[in-house]
Amino acid sequence: MSRPFILRNPSILVFLAALAAFTLGVTLMSEAFGSGAISTSFVKTLGKTLCLCLVALAMDLVWGYCGILSLGHFAFFGLGGYMVGMWLMYARTEIIVAEAMANAPIPPTDQEVVDAIGTQIFGVVGSSDFPMIWYFASSLPAQLALVVLVPGLLALVFGWLAFRSRVTGVYLSILTQAMTLALSLYLFQNESGLRGNNGLSGLQNLPGVTAGQATVSIWFLWASAAALALGYVLCAWVVSGKFGSVVRGIRDDEARVRFLGYSVEGYKLFIFTLTAVIAAIAGALYYPQAGIINPGEVAPIASIYLAVWVAIGGRGRLYGAVIGAAFVSIVSTWFTGGLVPSVPLGFYTIDWVDWWLVLLGLSFVLVTLFAPKGIGGLVDLVAGRIAPDRHGADYGPDKGSKRQGEGRG
Repeated sequence: MSRPFILRNPSILVFLAALAAFTLGVTLMSEAFGSGAISTSFVKTLGKTLCLCLVALAMDLVWGYCGILSLGHFAFFGLGGYMVGMWLMYARTEIIVAEAMANAPIPPTDQEVVDAIGTQIFGVVGSSDFPMIWYFASSLPAQLALVVLVPGLLALVFGWLAFRSRVTGVYLSILTQAMTLALSLYLFQNESGLRGNNGLSGLQNLPGVTAGQATVSIWFLWASAAALALGYVLCAWVVSGKFGSVVRGIRDDEARVRFLGYSVEGYKLFIFTLTAVIAAIAGALYYPQAGIINPGEVAPIASIYLAVWVAIGGRGRLYGAVIGAAFVSIVSTWFTGGLVPSVPLGFYTIDWVDWWLVLLGLSFVLVTLFAPKGIGGLVDLVAGRIAPDRHGADYGPDKGSKRQGEGRG
């Protein structure tokens, strides 16, 4: 009887143990359940960082393993946030309206309550009517289903159209970026039904929950950690075995894999859709911790940042994607939060809040030129996983292929 998949992969156990230790440590130092050494705002930052690690996993799976440089996966991340944000905003507004109408001389009708909720939500864009896309906003199970269905269907349709036409390389990257830009521009319009540039706000207030933000932040930290753990195991399982070998083969030599009789388009469509759903789940957990979502969150630049995180961490390594996203998120908070003192040069003062993006871009260039394995390469060094110096020409396109002189015996 074979051992379970996780037990056959010690690296997964190491990752899960480290994640559990991190989550427990933050809980014990939080204001809600521990010593209070870590503030509630920083607990939220750490919870959001775990969500960014999850979407980075999705990006690494589609880019690092399958070779599809998608510059649109943050759009799926944002859609997941919008789907859950609709319910949060509706349910919270419903409670406010009900309390305001409780002392009315004549009890309001259901339609009057709905109209009042619509006025509260859409008054900022000069409307009071619920668009059709809010039809299920009053139902949490329905909106949670839409977190998966809407981004999943968008990725399925887009991927099917692109892959069946055999669009690859930079052209596919441009198409994914164009999709993201079109979605962002649509959401900026008031007619989109999602409050245009105002976005959805107040998402940090869970309807019907009386616990304080300190407690809620820990709940979301636990949920984000659980989602990251499940996502890591799922991605590790997908890239293992024969399926994972075919996916890596598509990345290295798509034409040869197609010649061998594999449905390249089917594999790419599956990976593209799966990673879109993972990104959407990450977004659904991220934005209730952020408290607000607007169209700027799904702008193309966000997806480019996502690719930078994965590159810095080391693409083609699941742990590298997690390390990269966590590293950039924490360092970004440090630099942009005013925690790093400015550097006066006499003729000019370096303000790190303004220079952080320049530093991030420079880091990406340096990693690409001098450390293509990213931070994950350091983990390989520590773990002793550097490949031995092998001589001779490759028998196959993959780096693990046998070489001349190794095919005997």
